[in-house]
Amino acid sequence: MANTFGYGGMTNHLGDMQFSKFILVIGANPAVNHPVSMVHILRAKESGAKIVCVDPHFSKTAAKADEYVRIRSGTDVAFVYGMINYIVEQKLYDEKYLKERVYGYEEIFKEAKKYPLNVTSDITGIPAETIKSVATQMAKAKPASLIWNQGLTQHTVGTSNTRIMPILQLILGNIGKNGGGVNILRGHDNVQGASDMGNLSDTLPGYYGLGEGPWKHFCKHWYVDYEWMKGRFKSKEMMEKTGYALSTWRFGVLDEENFGNNANTPLKALVVIGNGISTTSLLDKTKAALDKLDLVVFIDPYVNDVAVITERKDNLFLLPAASQMETSGSVAATNRAYQWRYQVMKPMFECREDHEILFDLAERLGFKEEFQRSLYEIAKKEGRKEFIWPDDATTEMAQSIRSIALQGMSAKRLKEHCDNWHMFDKVTLGGYGPMKNQYYGLPWPCWSDKHPGTPVMYNDSIPVMQGGMGFRVNWGEKAPDGTSMLSSRKLPNAKIGGHLAITADNIESVLGIKLSAKEKEAVKGTTFATGTTNILVEKALEAGICPYGNGKARMVVWNWYDKIPLHREPLHSIRQDLVSKYPTFPDKKDLFRANVRFESEQKKDWKKDYPLNMLTGRLVAHMGTGTETRSAKYLAEIAHTMFVEIHPNTAFNLGIKDKDDVWVYGVGGTRILVKAKLSYRVDENSVFLPQNFSGVYSGESLLDRYPDGTKPYAIGEAASLVVGYGYDYNTACPETKSGLCRVEKA
Repeated sequence: MANTFGYGGMTNHLGDMQFSKFILVIGANPAVNHPVSMVHILRAKESGAKIVCVDPHFSKTAAKADEYVRIRSGTDVAFVYGMINYIVEQKLYDEKYLKERVYGYEEIFKEAKKYPLNVTSDITGIPAETIKSVATQMAKAKPASLIWNQGLTQHTVGTSNTRIMPILQLILGNIGKNGGGVNILRGHDNVQGASDMGNLSDTLPGYYGLGEGPWKHFCKHWYVDYEWMKGRFKSKEMMEKTGYALSTWRFGVLDEENFGNNANTPLKALVVIGNGISTTSLLDKTKAALDKLDLVVFIDPYVNDVAVITERKDNLFLLPAASQMETSGSVAATNRAYQWRYQVMKPMFECREDHEILFDLAERLGFKEEFQRSLYEIAKKEGRKEFIWPDDATTEMAQSIRSIALQGMSAKRLKEHCDNWHMFDKVTLGGYGPMKNQYYGLPWPCWSDKHPGTPVMYNDSIPVMQGGMGFRVNWGEKAPDGTSMLSSRKLPNAKIGGHLAITADNIESVLGIKLSAKEKEAVKGTTFATGTTNILVEKALEAGICPYGNGKARMVVWNWYDKIPLHREPLHSIRQDLVSKYPTFPDKKDLFRANVRFESEQKKDWKKDYPLNMLTGRLVAHMGTGTETRSAKYLAEIAHTMFVEIHPNTAFNLGIKDKDDVWVYGVGGTRILVKAKLSYRVDENSVFLPQNFSGVYSGESLLDRYPDGTKPYAIGEAASLVVGYGYDYNTACPETKSGLCRVEKA
């Protein structure tokens, strides 16, 4: 099952923001969601950077910004096109950068002309002068950084949002620059690692696809036969098919029309390991699916909230997992850097570490030997009979995940960084003394055990062995229109300029070298991202080039439905007058195995019955669902009551006073009972709900359902019960950041 929240990663890193002159924060609230990141942002401000926060909700980040810009939720693409149009009109873009490093910018300029300041203002609700001012400030600041998070991803146009932001930075020449880049903040200590390791149902680890080639690559590293692996699936087609997502699995249980996307079989069992699935939209559908499944298992240090919400009476298991303090291994930070975490204490009581649980499960399913084989093979190479956990698992990970270049991340190097963390500069990440010529955490790509890691991606002004790189050539040598996708620039000390990704077939012609017969045999049929040796990569590094090529970033994705980002109104839009001009996508079949509604959902005039924009977000006192933090006495005391923020004028018109009990109704006919909190942090057309509560379901307390000794100190309604239907067209990420609701006094 895929977790499709917040796809991406930082091009730069947190300390690097101190080189910024301007920081645009849009679709993110780091003061609440990423407090450590916010420290770095404030240090950048102290160093002279101007902070502009764009958000429909006046957040804690907005309170610390130099300027706050209120935007209508779901209109980010239109806002950026308005900025681009003005930037182009004023010739504030980096023309040289675009000609040398970017493909398709002419199409973006053409689309941007549809968004003059007055049109953009009407769509977004932002005054024309403000759009002009933000565009001018950002364009003239050299460099400028851009930060986003789930406020951009959790929309039907989430993918377009996360495309238009790098496009803006490319137009300004800010990608590949210290103090620039696009910096997507991860919410927990290993979200990036979970993504890197393939906890998405459309990729294998390292973002390899699901085709035969990637499967054979991993089978080789796992020391298992490809035909055996294929036999684990009903068919080769299902082996290579995108699975369910965290947002779509419910439909594989409840809706017969979706069974055909799953080999004509409904889902029958669910195992949840450390995931707060109660924050996903349509909580009523989650509950119905949990009630219907044959088997449900939760593996977590705390009682998972939906285990309390479901009404099933049997085949529901809660297994205690060890916490992060009771485990060890590598975790990946938001900047692509890996850090070693030592075990602080042994697991308490019946709690077990994740790998032990999975080893036992594999044994009961009949493939423990195959599951562990690579670990024993690594041990055997070092003269040991038993593998060492997690060190050997880290070795297997590093050797197999070559697509993003983890092969330089040995457990030994990561431990050295952890033990000598004080020997690294906090702004540049560069090491001193014994850590010299390395960047802390070896941020990927880290091409070899001699490579320092890459603190700033796409920086082609420094040599590859100092972390330099161009843009990856992943789309072929030429675009469909015949334009070369190779860059005209070259890295310092590089033998050549623009070039394709290195493969066994092209290495001799690209680098002008000759491989020995032994080397040719060792790399036969492989690329820089496949195989079991690092010969191709090492030869590329010797020639001063980046193994994955040196090409142009593409703004036009010719194989997608929206070849360039387009503004499309939310499914449940408060601006019904704009729906016909900016309609959503057509309905889509088999999106992460679910048939998903788009235009058929948008056809109804939802605003008539649900007149308020509904915004959701986190509270700084609580993490995720609040499962852990609402069980912490002092944190529960800080944020103890679920509420809805509503503008005083709107509340007055509805006959609602501060702290009144109110019902919030979602477009799906669901409702939650919460306290009204009168606030100017929202505009008169919007309300805001925190997403961190559970333990109350549509007005009914579920506190008595918690096992003895596990009741949290604070309970409340889950906002996800009233978050409406809607999913990103490409990733199936739920549209939690733009919807409609109705509020009534209870």
